[in-house]
Amino acid sequence: MRETPSFAGWRATILHRQDGNTERLNRQLRLLGMDTKQQWSTLSAAEIPDLVIVDADQGWDNLLPWRGTTPNCPVVALLGSEAPGRIAWALEQGAGAIIAKPIAASAVYPALVVAVSIHQERKALAERLQYLEERVRLRPLVYAAVEKLMTVRGIDEERAYAILRDCAMRRRLPMEQIAAFVLGGAEPLPEAG
Repeated sequence: MRETPSFAGWRATILHRQDGNTERLNRQLRLLGMDTKQQWSTLSAAEIPDLVIVDADQGWDNLLPWRGTTPNCPVVALLGSEAPGRIAWALEQGAGAIIAKPIAASAVYPALVVAVSIHQERKALAERLQYLEERVRLRPLVYAAVEKLMTVRGIDEERAYAILRDCAMRRRLPMEQIAAFVLGGAEPLPEAG
């Protein structure tokens, strides 16, 4: 993240019982321009806000709808204890930042910025991983197209791969897509360059 976000207009859900900490937190979030909602019940998957702030001291499994997966929005944990189990629980919920209790107004904005940055990095990494997994899954297509070129043109594997790669580069398409075109007959066999 190159710049700090403006939180004006963001919707934040605070999963915490009403107390002095939440009053300070609500006040600070409103100063940042956020609309806040406070509840002490399970967050619905249908009502995901822009940001979730969760009580890690008393939170329970299934409080958030994305247990074990990348969160759908940035998550900040509120933590008053140093119990390793509570810290681990917060991390399992996808917390990108922690605000210590009792809440100090000066701790809120930096925690939000860090949580948003971590969330964006996680999303980018997950998208990149998905892209690479798809490329690996389609790798047999490339090998089959290379074999077809080897057979039809009577060339070695290295030369067949180079022809396929050059064709993909000229067309500005992934090799897997060119290989699928070649195998499906939608693309004439690429000429040696």
